[in-house]
Amino acid sequence: MATIQQTARHIRESIQHAYPEPEAGAIAQLVLEHVLQKNRMQLSLGQQDQVNEEQEMQIKQAVERLQKQEPVQYVLGIAHFYGLDLQVDERVLIPRPETEELVDLVAREHQGRSNLQVLDICTGSGCIPLALAANLQVRQVYGLELSEGALKVARANARQLKLPVAWLQQDVFEPLLGIASHSLDIITSNPPYVKEQEKALMRTNVLEFEPHLALFVPDEDPLKYYRRITEIGAELLKTGGRLYFEINEQYGEEVRNLLLQAGFTQAQVIQDLFGKDRIVRGEL
Repeated sequence: MATIQQTARHIRESIQHAYPEPEAGAIAQLVLEHVLQKNRMQLSLGQQDQVNEEQEMQIKQAVERLQKQEPVQYVLGIAHFYGLDLQVDERVLIPRPETEELVDLVAREHQGRSNLQVLDICTGSGCIPLALAANLQVRQVYGLELSEGALKVARANARQLKLPVAWLQQDVFEPLLGIASHSLDIITSNPPYVKEQEKALMRTNVLEFEPHLALFVPDEDPLKYYRRITEIGAELLKTGGRLYFEINEQYGEEVRNLLLQAGFTQAQVIQDLFGKDRIVRGEL
């Protein structure tokens, strides 16, 4: 049987053609933490501990999937997001750090307020509404999604985390049912925003494994979701309510102008940690 140290090296070397360093090392760490149920410190202190046969088999199966460039979050079935461990699979997008930044902004701007009513549109795994339900004093949180498969994942996450989110399976381009006009304090959305022509720039682990329905918009109308969700915001938000978008960095000003034209004020483009336009926020 191999030691933890030998196993970590084996994972890194086995996946380097698909995931170059330092990414290979970070993935090896995640696999070992998950399979051995040890944290980073425990693995570091137990470098010479042996990996048992059952664990070796789990690691072998994980490595085979990683060699095909399947994302490690799908391989392990878990993504870490804003302090939550979420179930994920090929039915949902893997939550990104940029989306954590959106959640953090909303949480900071509404800290100390109570009885908040929140809607997340294009909810996927449920990462945004679940994180907001866990970090704000909410009266009602809704997560709206068209994909039945994605909603099954979101519901499973809500059950596991014991967080009360009401899930709505609806097409955002149809009239929205079940939410009263001017009743919401917050609307968030991370809608599809990658143009079809950008496929050539994307990595295999995204393009071949993550759901295209949640990723892509037509080249000829890349703002279609933002335009529609802005209309929904004007209808469902209270006066003083806020709408938050995650955006394609190319369209910050265009999305900001959509909000201004719809009667939103204080519309602002906010950059992410890498200095890219990533969030647009407006107040009704």
